[in-house]
Formats: sequence, C-alpha cells, structure tokens
Amino acid sequence: MTLTQLRYLIAIADSGLNITLAAERVHATQPGISKQLKQLEDELGFQIFARKGKSLERITPAGVQVIDRARVILAEAANIRALAANLRNEAQGELRIATTHTQARFVLPRTVAALKRRYPQVSVHLKPSGDAEVLALLERGEADIAIVSTAGSVPAGGMAVPLFRWDRHVLVPRSHPLAKLDKAPRLDELAEYPLVSYESSLKPDSSLRRAFLGAGLLPRIAITARDADLIKTYVRAGLGVGVLAEMALLPEDLADLKALPAPGLFPLCTTWVVLRRDRVLRDYALDLVAELAPQLDRRSLRRVLDGVTTPDWPAPPHWRQLNAPAEAKPAAHAGFAAQAA
Repeated sequence: MTLTQLRYLIAIADSGLNITLAAERVHATQPGISKQLKQLEDELGFQIFARKGKSLERITPAGVQVIDRARVILAEAANIRALAANLRNEAQGELRIATTHTQARFVLPRTVAALKRRYPQVSVHLKPSGDAEVLALLERGEADIAIVSTAGSVPAGGMAVPLFRWDRHVLVPRSHPLAKLDKAPRLDELAEYPLVSYESSLKPDSSLRRAFLGAGLLPRIAITARDADLIKTYVRAGLGVGVLAEMALLPEDLADLKALPAPGLFPLCTTWVVLRRDRVLRDYALDLVAELAPQLDRRSLRRVLDGVTTPDWPAPPHWRQLNAPAEAKPAAHAGFAAQAA
C-alpha cells in the first residue's frame, strides 16, 4: 500500500466515481489509476468499489471505511510535510484559498500581492464559490483556508477567526428616484422596487429576507448573482435596486451610480477566516491571515492552532476602519508590514 494509491482512491471518491475526472485531478492517466486501484484491492482482499460492467457503480461498505482512514492518513502525511517545511523556514509551496467572489475580487488582491512580494515562490490558488461550497472545499481538504461572511452566526467546520465587519450599500442609477434621497432609504421604500442582490438572498434564512420580514414586508428579489460586478451590471441596466457589500463599491462605479450607505438597515456582517484544527498551516498562510486582520497577533494565532491557548479574539474592526488613512488603522501585529519593519 502506498500514499499514491490512497491519493488516487480519494480522487475517485471525490470525482463521483469517474476515473477519467479523477485522473485529471491528480495529473495521472486513467489506466494508471485503474491499475493502482486493482493492486490496492488485491492487497486488501475485497472490492472498495462495486462495478457495473467497466464502470464503478458505488462504494462498498468496506470501501467507505477504507476511504475514511485513507483521508486521515493523507492529511497526516500533508501535516508532516507542512511541519517540516515550517521548521526549515521554507519559503515556497502553495496556498489554496476557498472564498466568495466578493472577497476574492475586492478584498484579497492587495493582500495576495503583499504575500507574493514576500514569498515569490508561493503559488496561490483562489477558489471562488458560494458560501456553502467554500466550507465544503475546506472540509474535503481541497482548500487550506476558507474566507466567508455571515450576519451574526459563527461559521461551522473549523476554527473561525473574525477578520472585519461590514455593511451593505444600496446602489441605484443616478436617474433613479432613490438617488434623490439625501439619507439612507427605509425598508418600506426599498420594498417598492425590484432588488438585485447576492444569490444567498433567496435562502429563507438570509439576513436580507429576515430584515424585510421583521418589518412586515416582502422583498421583491428580481435578480441574484454570486458576483458583485454582475449585480452592478444589472443595476446599470435598470433592472432593479442593488444591495451589495460595501467593499464591492469602487470609485469608478460612482460615475454613473449612486451608493446609499444603509447602516442599521440590514444586520452587520462579519468576514471570517476558517481554519482546520487538524491541519498544520504553513507560516505564509498565517502571515496572510495577519495581514487581512491587523488586530490579530500572528504568534497568538499559532498558539491557538497548536492547542496551547484557547481562542480569545479581539473585536474585529469595521472595513471602513481598515481602509482609513494609516494613522486611523488598527495597530499591525506580525503580518507582512510588521515583519518588513
């Protein structure tokens, strides 16, 4: 039995028993994977997958147990490699970040650029997805860290560290009736218009929907999208009033659109980084987290991950505070800026 065989086994299971897709994921050939699978089953003395003709039909009960243990073995092998690389102060490797489109597009570019300047040999792989998919990628070991946002609840699936808080803005064309307001719109005013917002707004437990229902109103959600740029595109097309994260607004957007800050209109959101407690995180990944949240101390974060201390995170700053002039920002800890000093 080899780690390669176990890696192929997990790839097959995570590819819906499609060996061709599994081969693509692990950069192997289909005959090579099939051969290694047969050798592993011959050694174990039973089938991991039930067949129908030449296709894999399902995972056998014994196979379920083998796959579960194979995941643990591969994870621990990866942990040993990460630990050794940290002890050698190795400045190369890869960082897989599962996150939402908004965070990938509007929050991460500056931080990833700083990471690449300090660690030019680290390859960064962004995996923009929906909120639920982001945490699933972390759970399956396809991401090293997950960055998601919630309105109130703490994300499950690992150790959640608060990064910053943010509000939503209302966005309309400058010719729209709401653009004439010199104050934040009320919910009853918004209820008169079709809305363009994130696809999560369709969920029964979405904070946007709860805000309207709490006021005895029903939101008219006309169009949803994962991508904030698409929301802005459809607002420009006159198809509705946009409701989107404040960090998604750029100075150039205000040439033809008007952003109406709406603090308190909807629940305040928090962006979190979620880390697996059973994974050894590379040092450069901790640097990235510290750069995203300067209120965090990198050494304290490492001690929590190592189980030496319990989490006691400082209150996360507001996004506007993080993007204020340098003298108004939270004091930086051991992120890129502090290390470069």
